[in-house]
Amino acid sequence: MLPIEMYQGIESAWCPGCGNFPMLKAFKQALAELEIRPENILVVSGIGQSSKFPHYVKCNTFNSIHGRGLPAATGCRLANPNLTVVVTAGDGDQYGEGGNHLLATFRRNPDITLVVHNNQVYGLTKGQASPTSEQGYQTPIQPKGVPYPPLHGLALAVAQDCSWVGRGFAGMVDHLKELYKQAINHRGLALLEVLQPCVTFNKVNTFKWYQERVYKVEESPDYDPENELWAYQKAKEWGPRIPIGVIYKNPRPIFEESFAVLAEGPLARQEIERPISKLLEDFY
Repeated sequence: MLPIEMYQGIESAWCPGCGNFPMLKAFKQALAELEIRPENILVVSGIGQSSKFPHYVKCNTFNSIHGRGLPAATGCRLANPNLTVVVTAGDGDQYGEGGNHLLATFRRNPDITLVVHNNQVYGLTKGQASPTSEQGYQTPIQPKGVPYPPLHGLALAVAQDCSWVGRGFAGMVDHLKELYKQAINHRGLALLEVLQPCVTFNKVNTFKWYQERVYKVEESPDYDPENELWAYQKAKEWGPRIPIGVIYKNPRPIFEESFAVLAEGPLARQEIERPISKLLEDFY
């Protein structure tokens, strides 16, 4: 196990009590236990409070634009498959602006870990409803409440055959750490959604609210994460009881295997050929 101090980034600017803090702690613990050195990690982000995450970890970092973390990470992963690539995004960033890229990445199945911070609100831009906000949830922008039901990201992932789907809770650090480890070790796209209370703008879905509802799905007597129908039903379960843990596993070939050139090693370490003269011949 590596020392956790090895992963210390810059000082955080999150609100005191933010659910991102235990998420960050669990992530560093997972990296230390997996013995993945900082120089071998790439954390890609979009825009939002969640996207400050890589700055608070000593690692390689790529900040993309809103909702575009996955295509950027896929490109990085193709250029250097030796990197452990993690994408961190908020529920608005990934399920809203990044929804189309999410669908494309489900199909491609690159070896990437996607961590979605789900606080059911846009925290960076002062508290408007997000794609996962509850129907009827009131904000300054939606004073009469959100008029439609929330998007269930995990159910969408199961329906589109994402190869690993799980959910954690920021209030259960040890359990979340183990989910991080499983997601990172999984070969293929791993979607780990983390219930991450926003203490400033969401006064409904608090730590206490989640603590009264979450349960470890692995302890269910009918636990069967390789059963797509069972997994879909669990992914849609939301209300008095909310499952956390590994919900779906569907191993399949990864995107990188489609490119024979990667058998020769990372593109970043291959010699670059520039046959300009051959290209120019096509114009004569």
